[in-house]
Amino acid sequence: MMTIHRRSLVSGAVALAAASSVAGPASARETSGMYGLIGKFSATPGKRDELIEILLGHEDGMPGCLSYVVFKDPQDADAVWISEVWTDSAAHQASLSIPSVKEAIAKARPIIASFGEHHELEPVGGIGLAG
Repeated sequence: MMTIHRRSLVSGAVALAAASSVAGPASARETSGMYGLIGKFSATPGKRDELIEILLGHEDGMPGCLSYVVFKDPQDADAVWISEVWTDSAAHQASLSIPSVKEAIAKARPIIASFGEHHELEPVGGIGLAG
């Protein structure tokens, strides 16, 4: 049985917006303290929309989460990208204990065929983020 951690499950594509924005000066990049993830998953064939629904089902909130975006990949019918921006890595780690996150991981496991790219980043600002 494959073990999936939320970092792998929801890793990554919420920092996509922050990572694609223009970075500030080096001093801002070194001191932002924010934590970002961008990741790609492949759903089992025909299950992408179901996976997306699961990934968007955070009914009890995610304290410290500044941005959480789920993307369909227009070039791959099974691919899902996720970007996340958190106040810091501790907030992301704490999110792994949230009941809806645990439930999402359990529901998503059977319909994730594989994991693609995964990047941990330090966001430095962007629209919607305090930099």
